[in-house]
Amino acid sequence: MGELSILIGGKAGFGIDKASFVIADILAGLGYRIYVYRDYPSLIRGGHTFSIIRASKEKITCHKNEVDIVLALNQDSVDLHKNNITAKTIVIYDSDIVKADAGIGMGIALSGIIKTESAPEIMRNSGIIGAFAKSLAISWEALDKAFRKNFLTEIDINLKIVRKGYDAAKEILKVEPSGNAMLPLLTGNEATSLGLVKGGLKAYIAYPMTPTSPILHYLANRAQELGIKVIHPESEIAVMLMACGFAYCGQKVAVGTSGGGFCLMTEGLSFSAMAELPVVTVLGQRPGPSTGLPTYSSQTELHFALNAGQGEFSRFVVAPGDVEESYYWPQIALNMSWKYRIPSIVLNDKNLGEGTYSFDIGLSKEVKVETSTFDFPPVKGKTIKINSYEHDESGVTTEDPIITKKMQDLRLQKEKNLAYELQRYECVKVHGNKNSSTAILCWGSNKGVCVEAAGKLGLKIIQVLTMLPFPKEQFAAAISGVKKLIAVESNATGQLARLIKCHGFDVNENILKYDGRPFAVDELELILKGYIK
Repeated sequence: MGELSILIGGKAGFGIDKASFVIADILAGLGYRIYVYRDYPSLIRGGHTFSIIRASKEKITCHKNEVDIVLALNQDSVDLHKNNITAKTIVIYDSDIVKADAGIGMGIALSGIIKTESAPEIMRNSGIIGAFAKSLAISWEALDKAFRKNFLTEIDINLKIVRKGYDAAKEILKVEPSGNAMLPLLTGNEATSLGLVKGGLKAYIAYPMTPTSPILHYLANRAQELGIKVIHPESEIAVMLMACGFAYCGQKVAVGTSGGGFCLMTEGLSFSAMAELPVVTVLGQRPGPSTGLPTYSSQTELHFALNAGQGEFSRFVVAPGDVEESYYWPQIALNMSWKYRIPSIVLNDKNLGEGTYSFDIGLSKEVKVETSTFDFPPVKGKTIKINSYEHDESGVTTEDPIITKKMQDLRLQKEKNLAYELQRYECVKVHGNKNSSTAILCWGSNKGVCVEAAGKLGLKIIQVLTMLPFPKEQFAAAISGVKKLIAVESNATGQLARLIKCHGFDVNENILKYDGRPFAVDELELILKGYIK
């Protein structure tokens, strides 16, 4: 088996997320590279939720629409996914409540098993995982190991239900070990968390807001062992101001939010720039305006991040594209913030942050943690002053026109110095066929789907990582020889295309998706074929 895609679906509250992770863990244990896409409504219970787990012998970072197996815990998991099901799809379903009339069906009386064992209804997902494992000839030992690893409570009754599902199913396919070494599974948010800690983080402050809430939860659960402070204040305004306080005391600090929360942080962001207080913001993008689609994804905050805050000041803005980059670039962001005493923004999104990936730390370069040469209180015999007003180099308020101009020039010079330093980093990556005269332009979580889909068509793929300072020279080198540039973005206005236009470059075509859902690789490949005829 080269690769396999599994869709598991049910109502919110059915434990779909946990079940998808267990499935991913089983396949990762066989050496497969994993990507998991999660789709769920903004509801605690009810509504339809599903995950697509894709496993491959090669590195992958996106999903396919057509799946090989459907695990259906309710009727919606069949009825709403007819476009995912082909004649070859194996549909494993709870025959007590689901009717399946497409694909290769295998009904398991899961509700009856649960009733017989007096088990909670949520454990139907354990039964269907058992049936799934049997259908692929996965050994009971591997299944037992995965459940003992991922369930710390009620393990005996869970395993009893798993065994019932396993015994009720039949073998349809045989999945062999891939031959690869096993890699750990991490979400983009977890990789960002670990990258921040590796970069010297001392405090993380956030008010919960999808899709960056998992960073707060992940670090809070590990704060003691990581030696960091994790704080949940009363609002996003308090988050940014508290972060400025930590920075003033010499503590490397980061905050996390989404677009709506970042709106409230912008005055504090300007304050951090004026007072030279380095703060890193992880900005998780989701569809707007306003509340928009709280549990879905977009790439709509690029220009917001580039321009947020009153006044003009230097900042560092970067957009990682996969789990390894989500680990690497937050370390760089902390370094740049502290070296130049500027705010940094790491652009994330729901698909990247909440997607689960096989993480290969060998693909991330080692980053040397830089320390600041500035003094932080308390220092004996010194008064260390910060100021939100215009001020001289000692921090004393001024309205003098000559000093005002001098200080503004100093603030803006930081961006020029940062741009020069970033020349030693790979701020624009070129993938695929580097000799192709047609290139795909992408950023953020669209990296993976563009690399895979466009790579199959023999195209060049240009991924922009640092948005500010914009790597103009690297970008010019990347598009050398390109006659047709096609931008692929998850927004309605082509935000990266607009940004490169500001620097004298143009795209020929835009492929835009803005329904909150990511591009699937088979979907994008079909679209691209229409543009390269």
